[in-house]
Amino acid sequence: MIQFADEAVIKVRSGKGGNGCVSFRREKYIPNGGPNGGDGGRGGDVIFQVRRNLRTLAHLRFHPVFKAQNGGDGMSWNKYGKDGEDIVIQVPPGTAVRDNETGELIHDFTEASGEESFKFLTGGNGGWGNVHFKSSTNQAPRIANKGEPGEERELRIELSIMADLGLVGFPNAGKSSLLEYFTNARPKIAPYPFTTKVPNLGVLRVDENSDIIIADIPGIIEGASDGAGLGIRFLKHISRTVGLIFMIDCGEEGCVDAYEKLLKELSEFGAGLMEKQRIVLCNKIDLEGAKENAALVAERIKSVDPGVEVIPVSVAARTNMDAARTALIKLAAREDVLEDREENAFAPTSAKKSSFMAERSVDDSMEIQFPGSEQ
Repeated sequence: MIQFADEAVIKVRSGKGGNGCVSFRREKYIPNGGPNGGDGGRGGDVIFQVRRNLRTLAHLRFHPVFKAQNGGDGMSWNKYGKDGEDIVIQVPPGTAVRDNETGELIHDFTEASGEESFKFLTGGNGGWGNVHFKSSTNQAPRIANKGEPGEERELRIELSIMADLGLVGFPNAGKSSLLEYFTNARPKIAPYPFTTKVPNLGVLRVDENSDIIIADIPGIIEGASDGAGLGIRFLKHISRTVGLIFMIDCGEEGCVDAYEKLLKELSEFGAGLMEKQRIVLCNKIDLEGAKENAALVAERIKSVDPGVEVIPVSVAARTNMDAARTALIKLAAREDVLEDREENAFAPTSAKKSSFMAERSVDDSMEIQFPGSEQ
């Protein structure tokens, strides 16, 4: 069974405040000691915090309940109860916190927001001890407040990987091979469909000060928007990209219609994918008849989407890869896209500030790493 680590449902609860204390001074030779009951301590808060070397949400799936500590009760001699300790829930960058019942977005951790932590639930206040209720008419109050209760919520935690460009295509179109060629990622590559079962990330080095992060998601099949196949589950991971790279296998029958079929699935999924800039790479032109098919694909795309750049390539034969690299860099560096990225809270920041990659883990969960070296 494949374990996906990009979503988890958890329950969180802030701490209850401690109760106030009813107490009176009892000292020798002081017959009329007054009230000295202390206040209860505050309950702990529930805090989400970004941990940048965290890779998945697997730690939340195996620990579904998070409770902050309750505040301690007040004591005699005006001693306050101890404040409860906060519970800090660590999440990777790109995490969205939602209400599990309504789906309402509570908080979104993107690099654009610049926030490292978020206090979600506040612990209950501690109750007053009886020392607060002393007055001229009531010099021996025998009342104290109870601590306020904490809050409890059920949340859905979602992880959307932070990437600049997303790879889209049918199974076995060559997306993983392209990722391996241009970046430091090492995805599993095999000559059969559905080789990619989880998203993979790679870093394309542009120059000494700039990187482009590319995300490869599992291949999309027809009917994906209705739940067929694996690709639809991971389309949300390219919802934050600034551009899309369509990969078409021109060695396959029906490749002429592939672009429109892919657009249909993205359109039905929504999430703004259709508004993103895109280029098309017609792959495998080294195969017999594929170069002619690529010309037909380019002609078809220009008739339905004239503004899209189409580049014939062969990743295996290393054909026309320099042109593809130039197109990728141009797509990621569009000025209007970068302006939108700064204004959009759901978009990642410039790749110049990013230097992480992803590899497949042993249990097929998505892993994001922060490497110190490139290929």
